[in-house]
Amino acid sequence: MGKNNFINILKKTWHFIWEEDSALSWIVNIILAIVLIKFVVYPGLGLAFGTGYPIVAVVSDSMEHSGMPFDSWWAVQHGFYDSKNISRQEFKSMPFQNGFNKGDLMVLFGTKPEKVRMGDVLVFMAGKPDPIIHRVVNIKNENDAYTFETKGDKNQAQIVTSWLDETNIRQNAVVGKAVLRIPYLGWVKIAAVDMVVSVINLIRG
Repeated sequence: MGKNNFINILKKTWHFIWEEDSALSWIVNIILAIVLIKFVVYPGLGLAFGTGYPIVAVVSDSMEHSGMPFDSWWAVQHGFYDSKNISRQEFKSMPFQNGFNKGDLMVLFGTKPEKVRMGDVLVFMAGKPDPIIHRVVNIKNENDAYTFETKGDKNQAQIVTSWLDETNIRQNAVVGKAVLRIPYLGWVKIAAVDMVVSVINLIRG
């Protein structure tokens, strides 16, 4: 292939991707964007933020306060926090003291176990593919081996099941600490995943 032919192919490809207004061009653009985000942007952020999960979409409502004023929410929930010696004032000083919602996007930083503080919102792996994002309500340290207790703000109690024991989250299960909330943007990922699942179910019949 001559140099001129190669340049012409590049020009046609560039025009097709960035200038042509066709359905196929749009599909190619979407695919390229997904590939770029997954294999370039996401790993780059992970390297910069010190975690394999630099950005996560909130897929459950377990951290929601349902739009309640803080005092109203605390009146419902304070019994559990009293049992952990967490006062109203202490909770109000914690990150994301008003919770966050399903569909929000959370930015994470990697963190060392000894840097985790009461009230931090951690993302950790449990017995399911999706990580869990809940608040630290107790910290234990035995011979420099840390374990954490967590709870979702909306939940009445900690989850203790065959796949998750929130009274004993080991330090190696933690993938990051939430530092920034971007409202609603996580719905893009949730909708995309739901669409893929629907297509797979349709194919399976």
